[in-house]
Amino acid sequence: MDDKRPHLPKIDQLLDDDLVETYGRARVVQHARRWVQASREKAMQGAAIDTMSIREGIRASLTDELRSVINATGVLLHTNLGRAPWSETARAAAAQATGYCTVEFDLGSGTRGHRGAPVEDRIMALMNAPAALVVNNCAGAVLLMLAALAHDRRVLVSRGELVEIGGGFRVPDVMAASGATLVEVGTTNRTHLRDFEYALADDVAAILKIHHSNFKQIGFVTQPTLSSLGGLDTRLLVDLGSGQLDYAQSEPSVAEALAAGADVICMSGDKLLGGPQSGIIIGQPDAISQIRRHPMYRALRPDKTILGALQGTLDDWLCQRDPPLQTMRSTSNETLAEAITQWIAVIPQEFDPQCVEAEATVGGGSLPGQTISSMALSLGGGQVKRIRRELRSASPPIICRLSDDRLIFDARTIVPLGHGAAFVKSLMSVLGRTS
Repeated sequence: MDDKRPHLPKIDQLLDDDLVETYGRARVVQHARRWVQASREKAMQGAAIDTMSIREGIRASLTDELRSVINATGVLLHTNLGRAPWSETARAAAAQATGYCTVEFDLGSGTRGHRGAPVEDRIMALMNAPAALVVNNCAGAVLLMLAALAHDRRVLVSRGELVEIGGGFRVPDVMAASGATLVEVGTTNRTHLRDFEYALADDVAAILKIHHSNFKQIGFVTQPTLSSLGGLDTRLLVDLGSGQLDYAQSEPSVAEALAAGADVICMSGDKLLGGPQSGIIIGQPDAISQIRRHPMYRALRPDKTILGALQGTLDDWLCQRDPPLQTMRSTSNETLAEAITQWIAVIPQEFDPQCVEAEATVGGGSLPGQTISSMALSLGGGQVKRIRRELRSASPPIICRLSDDRLIFDARTIVPLGHGAAFVKSLMSVLGRTS
């Protein structure tokens, strides 16, 4: 077997000037070495050396970057696509924070200020909360809450709430990392108030109520209400997850948890609130002060631009302006169908474009099991898998669904955001090459 390795190109021969100018010499060299090494391993097995393929591979791998995409999946809070799109108010506030800003400076006194104070003030006003604190995400909020309030003490949790959500977030693991001791009560499907009452003891720091996030229990199930748990003689800590603000049968709410007497409530800022990734902690002033003083808070506190975007999102709610998430949820099917009809008018008939009924979801671990009636563009033909792949390389990329050998583009995550024109242009750039 001929050894093809001597024919491998040298690294310097692969350093195209345009790539170096765009991505930097160090990164281009790194990627070139990876591709040469991969080709070397193939050459050891007798494969031919294709310098052009190596160059193309280097160029393609360098384009791996954070990019704006069109979400045509119908999942409003798509975790892999960054969850909630920010409002114009949120973007403007975040932009204000990109330079020097008053993140920890008090203009009135001219001295060091309290980080996050403007955001906390807005949270307390919107949620009618006694005190508030912001960290980088809800998992961090839960970890910090337990570390500050229950380290080396026992915390009671229903077995039916020992969940694992996306990214490997497991409640038992987070509790262990916080230093709290997990005490399981009840059974997987049925936990009663008496189970918590029997487990109460002097070394119990709190009861932790956990949001199911991405699944729903149905059938022969029982969980005690928040109000009944709030009446027990220990702290009630609530991981509210999605952060629904108002009372609703479908989801536990901030108002319900506060009315139940919860000492601390944690929620996500990038779920039903529709803001940037963040963890919001509200509750009684003594508990929030204790959490703020914990050394871990400094490691979990959010960046200035996140605080700015969250401030803008909260201003939208306080001034009764719908953030993009709410607009997507409330847009009528008639409006969506009208837009799809206009799209169909310019799409070649060989792709059999149709306006079809669809089911969107909130996603992001919010409102599990619930769907939203929606409308979608459906495309067929014999090349749907190829088209779907090429759409991911379009400008901007389009992320869609494949169902029964047809591409589904849910308009609910396109039209309300004003992405219709960009969607059609990007889609037609791919269909034009395929037709």
